[in-house]
Amino acid sequence: MREANAVGSRGKAAERDTLECWGGVDLGGTKIEAVVVDRAGTVLGKMRQPTPADGEPGDVVRAIHDALEGAAHAAGLTSRQLLGVGVGAPGAVNANEGTLGHVSNVGRGWSTPYPVAGDLGARVGRPVVLGNDVQVAVAAEYRLGAGRAFRSLLGVWWGTGVGGGLVLDGVPWRGRGAAGEVGHMVVKPGGARCGCGRRGCLEAYAGRASMERRAHKAVRQGETTILFDLMRKKGRTRLTSSIWARALAQEDALATWLFGRAVRMLGAGLASAINLLDVEAVVLGGGLGTRLGPEFAGRIHEAMRPHIFVPERQPPVRVAELGELSGAIGAALLAQPPMK
Repeated sequence: MREANAVGSRGKAAERDTLECWGGVDLGGTKIEAVVVDRAGTVLGKMRQPTPADGEPGDVVRAIHDALEGAAHAAGLTSRQLLGVGVGAPGAVNANEGTLGHVSNVGRGWSTPYPVAGDLGARVGRPVVLGNDVQVAVAAEYRLGAGRAFRSLLGVWWGTGVGGGLVLDGVPWRGRGAAGEVGHMVVKPGGARCGCGRRGCLEAYAGRASMERRAHKAVRQGETTILFDLMRKKGRTRLTSSIWARALAQEDALATWLFGRAVRMLGAGLASAINLLDVEAVVLGGGLGTRLGPEFAGRIHEAMRPHIFVPERQPPVRVAELGELSGAIGAALLAQPPMK
């Protein structure tokens, strides 16, 4: 069954025609979030729908287009009235070529670069730009949300995987294209297998997909949990953040243990990043980070403390203020030309 949520102001098409509007899409492992924003980043319309669980790259692009059309319609527009579209995506983004490759958590996953910008651009008839999903979300939080008060920050997007993004002295830092990948910092040499194929990555312990695989393994070994009962009752095929939240609220032993381990590993990994970069703040976002952040930001902060080299200057952990829309808003901002 397809689920979608479209919100916006219909019946104002004439008003919208006078506005400069851009579309933004946050492509995630479980959901696609699309927004339409104005120059100031104000959301005029939005839509969410599930990511095709078994989709090929072309199927995923079609779903992105559907979500974008829904957001535009909610804003009283069509996608062809947008001035441009940005897409924030996980994996290896080649912004110059408009391709996306090495994607492990979306659809069936794909390694060969796929021309997402060209495919989507042909559907909407507008220019499309690609960016790393977490980097664009962090840029949005830096400009409009929880990072406004800081000149340097580390964004940690805790969801299907664990992504990261950096702003250093007011400048987004992308390195050679893969800076900020805190999820693939090794927190346990030779440890659990990560979705990237390596062992011991932070994501192998804290990513939602990795925790779900570990939960399945525990059930096969005879452990009991309400996680999969909740999943079936909600008609889901994956353990979403809301299911984890409900299991934690009911003190499910397996969910509690998995999240306790995730917090310990997050503490060690993020503290190591702070020791290297000495940024002013950590912003916690993503599906799990947004839903569980108010409770878990403090726990992660405490788990970092034993590993911080300068404990009296430990940076705060702030929850993303733009919530689950930060990635889509950041993607839309990416599509905007610089202010003159």
